[in-house]
Amino acid sequence: MTEHVVARAGIVVIGLGSVGSMALWRLAGANDGRSVLGIEQFGQVHGNGAYPGESRLFRVAAKEGALYTPALLRSRQLWTELEAESGRELLVKAGALSIAPEGFPDLEQTLKSISDYQLPHRVLDAAELRRSYPQFHIEDDDTGVLDTLGGAMRPEAAVATATQQALALGAQAWFDTEVLDLEDTGDGVLVHTTRGVVQADRVIVTTGPWSTRLLPALRRKVRVGNFTLTWFLPRHPEMFTPDKLPGFMRDLNGEHVFGVPTLDGASIKVSAHLDLPEVGDYAERFTTVSPEALERATRVAHMMIPDLVGGPVRWSAHPDAVTESHVPIIDTMADGRIVIGTGFSGNGFKFAPVWGEVMAELALTGEAEFADEVFTISAH
Repeated sequence: MTEHVVARAGIVVIGLGSVGSMALWRLAGANDGRSVLGIEQFGQVHGNGAYPGESRLFRVAAKEGALYTPALLRSRQLWTELEAESGRELLVKAGALSIAPEGFPDLEQTLKSISDYQLPHRVLDAAELRRSYPQFHIEDDDTGVLDTLGGAMRPEAAVATATQQALALGAQAWFDTEVLDLEDTGDGVLVHTTRGVVQADRVIVTTGPWSTRLLPALRRKVRVGNFTLTWFLPRHPEMFTPDKLPGFMRDLNGEHVFGVPTLDGASIKVSAHLDLPEVGDYAERFTTVSPEALERATRVAHMMIPDLVGGPVRWSAHPDAVTESHVPIIDTMADGRIVIGTGFSGNGFKFAPVWGEVMAELALTGEAEFADEVFTISAH
């Protein structure tokens, strides 16, 4: 590890994935005179972290509680802003449909968020669900809630676009560069990398499943979760296009899946919770899925959507930093010189622009609208 300072920056963003790319974009757009440098251990887009996998579901009416709905409204504004700046579709505005038995707790919380914030929506009974969305198996006691502000996101394109926009706005980025250590000097931070040392006033650390390597103090609060995505072929793909099918969550017989309409014209994502164990470090992550787990995913998917053919045509496994409560950690250390965002628990991508904005604001001013006490390290 060399002590030679090879660069200086006002703010360094470490990790340019889901949230880091957005933080870099918001910092570059702030135009406050401070230089901004992003450092990524892989390339500008890669398949190693939490965000890859073609698509993600976007919701505004949060089943996780009212705290999140205002943040999701802001997130949608930012997705739209990034699309307008880049000219690229990142959020497929197809809506988000939740289907579950009447009175199901997540459905009730979704309806509460809709009521509290007067969100545009549609409530469908079983007969209406069968007419409007024949793709699903519907029970007589099922209810559907369509969040019309929801849809499907393109994560790889979004990460690449946010980083590219940041560079166009004057930020710099080092790719294929590993950060080895952080050294708080009392008036700044030395960022030790494989290219040498960067002297920074502030540092944002958003390194997902690698978080505890740079921040060992979080090892008792953050683990590495393993999330699996699966795609199936429908017999009638024309029924699963974004104009006919929203993004969706379906709960039936104690099982849960989420999915998005077909984006490739052939396959549809239908992903069940496979309950893979959490591990202590990225090196211990799951890189494969057992035949038994894929058989279960197939059984659950076919129970929800009868039109599917056979087992998954493809699948992928993705690690992410996870907290016990699944509430993220967004906080500062070293008297504000180090800003942390981690523990997004497989639920972070729809929030990526707003969490990136929060971290940028914390680095710039020490305050942010959505930096709630529940996200602090001490709250975990």
